[in-house]
Amino acid sequence: MALMINDECIACDACREECPNEAIDADDPFYVIDPDRCTECIGYYDEPNCIPVCPVDAIVPDPDNIENIEELRYKSEQLKRSE
Repeated sequence: MALMINDECIACDACREECPNEAIDADDPFYVIDPDRCTECIGYYDEPNCIPVCPVDAIVPDPDNIENIEELRYKSEQLKRSE
């Protein structure tokens, strides 16, 4: 399942540097996660890197982009190939 940033975001920039897929981007008034690029860090790390660095717990599962581990792994492989 891709992650999303809710309206609790304070646009502190802590999460953006942690994303290996460059899925997090600044938007107005808070940041957004591109669900086509978010793999929950599968293919890079054991856990999503952005969640623990968020000081306000604004990063949550995106109910509109439900994916299983195999789908996230496939997406990660495709993103790596396109680099």
